[in-house]
Amino acid sequence: QVQLVESGGGLVQPGGSLRLSCVASGRAVSTYAMGWFRQAPGKEREFVAAILWSDGLTYYADSVRGRFTISRDIAKNAVYLLMDSLRPEDSAVYYCALGSGVIPVTYSEYYNTWGRGTQVTVSS
Repeated sequence: QVQLVESGGGLVQPGGSLRLSCVASGRAVSTYAMGWFRQAPGKEREFVAAILWSDGLTYYADSVRGRFTISRDIAKNAVYLLMDSLRPEDSAVYYCALGSGVIPVTYSEYYNTWGRGTQVTVSS
């Protein structure tokens, strides 16, 4: 049983940066992809970014491309999300996810393991 634990959320001013971390424990991550999703109050959970474990290929939502960077550390079973130029609309609970499947990694149904989330608030 794999468990995911996120960290790094917090309060930041518009234009600032945060780095989220997600560590997978329980067994070595040999799955196909890990991703980040977010959910703001009253809104559906949405895709943010994903990375393929095998080759590091990355995917981004249009709303964050150029501002966010996803990366992985295979030795640590960890995935990171560096968020720059943060905007108030980036405020949400950010969830880490792990999974494999045949549907695109941008879909939440691709993932079978989820973390409990970390709050990101962008406000002055």
